[in-house]
Amino acid sequence: MRKEITVAATARETRGKNEARRLRVQNLCPAVVYGAGKEPVAVAVSPKEIHKIIHSASGHNTIFNLDIQGGENTPVMIVDWQRDPVKSNLLHADLLRIDLTKRIRVKVAVHLHGEPIGVKQMGGSLEVVNREIAIECLPDDIPDAFNVEIAAMNVGDALRAGDVPLTGSMELTENPELVIAHVVGAKAEAAETTDAAATAEPEVIKKGKKETEGEAEAKPAKKK
Repeated sequence: MRKEITVAATARETRGKNEARRLRVQNLCPAVVYGAGKEPVAVAVSPKEIHKIIHSASGHNTIFNLDIQGGENTPVMIVDWQRDPVKSNLLHADLLRIDLTKRIRVKVAVHLHGEPIGVKQMGGSLEVVNREIAIECLPDDIPDAFNVEIAAMNVGDALRAGDVPLTGSMELTENPELVIAHVVGAKAEAAETTDAAATAEPEVIKKGKKETEGEAEAKPAKKK
């Protein structure tokens, strides 16, 4: 989703580890802007502003303006980023130019609301299988998330990608049969546990048998 956010940037003429260290000392983060049929541009941005966007409601699907000093002012999205594995500070970001007139493909989170009747009254349990779906739409139509009410779901019911309501220019690019969540009954859970145990038991017996045969082969034959 497009936001009224502008992040300032400065063009970088040099690259490499030394340049990256110098930028981090200045509380800046190296980044690259590319796409929309234009040449890539190396820039430096505020890691705090990028971090804030990544952790916003729309996350990496946020479209914001990048204002490069002495250069272009263009809408972009964060498509990749790197963090320090120890300090967790931002090390690098890849920014994609966005043409607001062209459709793009994104993955959007699906948020479930309510307690299913199959859980509340029938003793079942809700299993979440997938937490996002892939769609294609115009950049301005990208939602922060899909909010789906699941209170009416009973035991055996499933919410699939094709059940998620889409609006505007949105089109599902995911398999419509993809299961987002389903309500499983207590008996089904017990059966799955029993089947798993039954499957595992022969393996244990087989393993023990092999060990016994190995021991038998290791014993020397008695002399007559």
